[in-house]
Amino acid sequence: MRSLCIPTLALALIAAGSVSCTAQKPQPYDWPTFNVNAQRTGVLQQTTGITAANLSKLKLQQIKLDGTVDASAIYLHGVSVKGGTHDALFVTTTFGKTIAIDARNGALLWEYTPPGFKTWAGTRQITNATPAADPSRQAIYAASPDGQVQKLAVSDGHALWRTAVTRLPLREKIASPLTINQGHVIVVTAGYIGDRPPYQGHVAILDAGSGRLLHVWNSLCSDRQQLMDPKSCAASDSAIWGRAGAVLDPAGNIFVATGNGPWNGKNNWGDAVLQLSPDATRLLANYTPANTAELNKRDLDVGSTSPALLGNGYLAQGGKDGFIRLLQLKQIQGTAPHRGGALQRVPTPSHNMLFTAPVVWRHQGATWLIAADQNATEAWTFSQGKLTSRWRVQQGGTSPVIAGGLLYVYDPRGALRVFQPQTGKLLGSLPCGHGHWNSPIVAPGMIVLPVGNANDLDQSGVLNIWRLP
Repeated sequence: MRSLCIPTLALALIAAGSVSCTAQKPQPYDWPTFNVNAQRTGVLQQTTGITAANLSKLKLQQIKLDGTVDASAIYLHGVSVKGGTHDALFVTTTFGKTIAIDARNGALLWEYTPPGFKTWAGTRQITNATPAADPSRQAIYAASPDGQVQKLAVSDGHALWRTAVTRLPLREKIASPLTINQGHVIVVTAGYIGDRPPYQGHVAILDAGSGRLLHVWNSLCSDRQQLMDPKSCAASDSAIWGRAGAVLDPAGNIFVATGNGPWNGKNNWGDAVLQLSPDATRLLANYTPANTAELNKRDLDVGSTSPALLGNGYLAQGGKDGFIRLLQLKQIQGTAPHRGGALQRVPTPSHNMLFTAPVVWRHQGATWLIAADQNATEAWTFSQGKLTSRWRVQQGGTSPVIAGGLLYVYDPRGALRVFQPQTGKLLGSLPCGHGHWNSPIVAPGMIVLPVGNANDLDQSGVLNIWRLP
């Protein structure tokens, strides 16, 4: 792995307007999982040190990786690696290498290569999963294209355990980030591009200490509560592939959305929004649109994104049909099928397919939902059971994040844009490489963004780190 320091950053900086320009020294913090937390809010409340006023001072380091990271990084401050203390970044490449990088200088700390790597490297057997850190900060959990999840020691990257969450990794893919909660690792499975059956969307619960597979909830053949051979279920598809994966409420209940597949309201739950108990043994709530058969026929997955939890029993669900549906939990509770009945349906920012994880931001007593699709980014406030649009800009991107009061949106055509989240005012644009589902994180005094597209099947990639001098 090599790095290239670019001493002067080509930054298109827009006037900051009324945004605060005072930079406070950030206190240490972690970014331990995709979109900051298990609720997938995408909001970091801590001071980052980066402001509208000092965006132009950022310096870019581009680190060459042994693989493409079509996902996001995670970050742990002050951890012990190879006998020293480091602020460390962790990424997983599309072919399953997990890499630890010194966040301060870009140096390689360690690299884990899963067994069998050479058998799938360069093929379409990949993963897009973001790793997750154990609360102890002494281990991380990562996925690989062989359908395995491994627990890796932060100290040197060796595997503490490896567990399979599919019996057919050639058909079932780990596309979404891993989620950690109450001593469990929560993993969801999807299918590969082109909908190549047989596969089903599963929610797998692993014991974080031992790696033992505790329970599996199947979105098709859900009456069979075990890890099954996909060929043994008469129904196929219903992938769980939203960028946020499994989303948890404060009680630990699991929310997922499924893709195209049969729905019968009994044991087949394609194109549905589902709430499961924390151990995934019970279905607590369910919803599918009234036109679920049409959505399935037209390949317009409800589950092209994960549920966004708005609080007080409300959630928003985007989809490939270009709409975001507002749902109320009390109306969809129980195992009895709930078909139709969304409180509201609003177009996605450019009325295009939504593949990204929205931000849920609570600010000055208001709840904001901010989402980006291919061509636009839009913000709504949620109040009294209704989403109201507040601003919209003709610049789209992948899953946005808010950190230190700034909104970051990566346009995979080659720019990381920074906005004022209350108004949508563009504050600056950081040129960078092209990508796909990559999304940024913000560590103290630095922005971290991998670029590259998993579908190119490259065995190299780039990690961008913009730092304050």
